[in-house]
Parts: sequence; structure tokens; C-alpha cells
Amino acid sequence: MTAPRSSDETGAARLAWRWTDGFAAGAAPRQLDVIAVGAHPDDVEIGCGGTLALLAAQGFAVGIVDFTDGEPTPRSSGPEQRLAEAAAAARVLGAVHREHLGFPNRRLFDCFEARVALATVFRRHRPRLVLGIAAKTPLASPDHAEAVALTEAAVFYSRLSKWDDLFPGLPVHTVPQLLGYFLFAGMPEAPPGHWPIVVDIAGHLETKLRAIGCYESQFPAEKAHVFPRVRAMAETAGVMAGCAAGEVLVGCRMPCTTEPMRLLFPGG
Repeated sequence: MTAPRSSDETGAARLAWRWTDGFAAGAAPRQLDVIAVGAHPDDVEIGCGGTLALLAAQGFAVGIVDFTDGEPTPRSSGPEQRLAEAAAAARVLGAVHREHLGFPNRRLFDCFEARVALATVFRRHRPRLVLGIAAKTPLASPDHAEAVALTEAAVFYSRLSKWDDLFPGLPVHTVPQLLGYFLFAGMPEAPPGHWPIVVDIAGHLETKLRAIGCYESQFPAEKAHVFPRVRAMAETAGVMAGCAAGEVLVGCRMPCTTEPMRLLFPGG
């Protein structure tokens, strides 16, 4: 793990940290099946950690990208602790790659540099599925709302041709699917123009909770109430969808299948 470097006062992006499991330094970038994007370390664990654990267990190559290191926060000793927690959480989920893009916590904005930084990751690792924050979080960090716009823009930038000056040596990449996950408490509603899907995470809910628990600086004993709330939300989504525990995701395309019986009766 390389030492974190801060962004300058203009918010210019600097690659601050990258962790890749099982690959030699300098090796060619691995293609990833899935990339989950968060504003801060712990966003993806809370919003879609069960889905990531499920996909990793199914053999898909999962990566995580955080725009910021999430610091400062009241109980953390600093970026090194938070990034060590992020690496531990990635291992718990089964992710093979994690990086943060060096933008400043509390000052994340939908800007051109941040769009290009994330689009560069998409071109480098060529995911089939991107998971991003689906909606803003009232009374919580405004960075989340900025990450919504940034992720959508980066998916678009990733596929634009005739832009070699910004993406030297990286060919265009069209991300086939973009789904959103939710961070706020309660049962989410699909934003206008989006349709929900519930991922059955019954076999991976405990893994999700262990990954969240890696962030000891964010969830110490006095915030232990977070864990039963996360469990309750997953179990409520599961009840509504007919499984023991679920995560609600949304996409801008209606689900489409040529195998409706398999869709309705998975594993049957």
C-alpha cells in the first residue's frame, strides 16, 4: 500500500492509493467484471456490499473505486487508517482491486477532472457492470449527490472516441450496464425513469456486515446500532422480493429476459 497523497487546493486529482490482490507490481491492468464506485470508503460496503460479495463468490472479478479517502472524520487517526480499513473490507468482500482517486473529502464536486479520472479507470479495467450511488442523501454528505453525477458522466466519457489527448493508450470502452445502490435508511424508491431490481444476498449478508465492521474508525461500539439497521433493511427488502435478505438496485433500463421462468424461479 502506497502512502496517501493529498489533493491540492484546486481539487486536482492525484492517484493516492491503489490495492490489487494477487498481482505483481507493474503487471498489466486486469479486466474487471464489476466496478463499484463510492464517494468515500464504506459507501459501497453499506450500499451494495452483499451484491459484491455474491458476485465475487460466483467468480466475477470485482473492483472498488472511491473518489476520496473519507478523511477527516472524528474518530479516525487519518487517511492511513481509513485506507487500511478499506483494504481489509475489500478482502472480506472478495474484491481483487481497490483504489481511490485522491479528491478531497467534503469538497467533492462534479467537475471535468473527476469525470476523466473515473472514466480512465473504466477504460483501463473495462467493466461490464458499474455500480454507483443512486440518489443524494439528505442530512448526510453532499459528496454522495456529486458522485451520482460523476459516475454517470464517467460512463459516458469512457465510450467517447477522438479523445486520445485525455486517455492516451486507453481505447474507448462502452459500459453495458450501470446500476445504482442506496445509502439512506428506509426502503428506497426508484428515481424517475429507473426500475428496481432486488439482489438476493441471503448467503452473503454476514459478509457484508463483516466488511462494514472493518471500518472501526467509523463504526465503534457506540455506533453498534448501525449493524442491526443494515440487517433490518436487507431483511425488509428480502421480504418484499421473496428472499431472506436483499439489496435494492436501480437501473435506467427495464429488465429484459428471454427466460422468464428462470427469472421468476431462479434455481428451479
